[in-house]
This record gives sequence, C-alpha cells and structure tokens, in this order.
Amino acid sequence: MPKKYGVKEKDQVVAHVINLVMTGKLRGGDRIDRNEIAKDLGLSRVPIQEAMVQLEHDGIVSTRYHRGAFVEPFDEAALREHHELYGILNGLAAARAATDPTPRVLARLDSALHTLRSAKDPRSFQEACWHYRDTVNDEYAGPRLQAAIRAAQSFAPSEFWTTYPKSKQEFLPGYEDETRAIRDGNPDAARAVWAHRAELMATIMIAELTRRGVLGDLRSH
Repeated sequence: MPKKYGVKEKDQVVAHVINLVMTGKLRGGDRIDRNEIAKDLGLSRVPIQEAMVQLEHDGIVSTRYHRGAFVEPFDEAALREHHELYGILNGLAAARAATDPTPRVLARLDSALHTLRSAKDPRSFQEACWHYRDTVNDEYAGPRLQAAIRAAQSFAPSEFWTTYPKSKQEFLPGYEDETRAIRDGNPDAARAVWAHRAELMATIMIAELTRRGVLGDLRSH
C-alpha cells in the first residue's frame, strides 16, 4: 500500500488498525502483527509503535509486556459506551455554547445549518456536520476537551458516515434542535440533543456492523 502524503505516518497506522477492526479482520483479543502492518503500509516500526501508544491511550488496544498489542473487546457494549462518551463530550461543548450564544457564533451556526439543509448527498452532508461541529468546538471547547473529543472519534470513521444514505433524513432534525437550544440559551436541551444523537449513531453503526458480520458470531480466544 503506498504512503499517503500529507498524513502523519502514525495517523495512517491508527486509521489502518481501526479499519481492520471495523471490517472484522481484527477482532477483540486478536494480537496485532506489527510486521504485517509495516509491510502493508510500507512504514518503519517507529510510527507503528507511536500508533500503538495512541491506540492504547484511546482504549482500542492493550499492550502486554513481552507479548505485544491486542485489540480490546469490540462488541455492542463497547460501541454503545464509545458513543455515550462521544455524546457527553460534544454535549458539554454544545451546552457551553448555549450559555453564551454570541451573535457571531449564531450567525456561523445559521450558515452551517443552511449548508446542512442544502446538502444533496451523504458526503456533502457529513462535511457540513464537521463544519458545524468545528464552529461549536473551536469556540467553546478548550484544548483538553478538544483532545478528548478527537480521541472519542476513533470508532466514528468518516468513511462510514459519508456513505450512510439516510444521514440527512435522520440527523438534520437534531441539528435544527441543537441550533434552537443554543439560540434559546438552553444548555440542558443542548445536552439532550447530543445524548439522543449519540444513541442514534450507536444504533445505526451496530445494526450495520451486525449486518456485515463484524459484530456477532465472535470467535472465542
């Protein structure tokens, strides 16, 4: 596999490992073959080790002394926990926005919402979602919260949501509600929107990964 220029080698390895998990090629308890990753990606062991450190920090793998790195349990419970955490973190930023909805931020959110409404396909809708999230998080999430949100995005790969055909139908109402909550200065409503959105994301992803055979019928280790 050729190197992806402009992408950090460590991040390339992280994305590769997560893709292996999301496609069922790696399952909970499997040992990660670093030599195979190095061969597949054409990389040295240095970025692979850096990626293992990040993946362990993010709760995706665990390392065992003299034994290597192993995939943590990846099942319905793990996905629901991941999305619940993701919803809490983003809900915190949205609630902060609702406590101080400045005219400048409200104007940017209205513009982002217009783009969401106008999106013609799942990819353009997802890109508009990212822009909306950046508008909130860049303004109201400090460095530590932003780092936690980035870590919690691990099992929300862009390829999954940019190809999900019902994205606009199922998620646009939530963005309407979030904008309304921020404009009304209602932090509890903003948190509630994110709790619902995170639960919906988890339900959709679990159903799709079950359909693909990634979840369920897991091997024993």
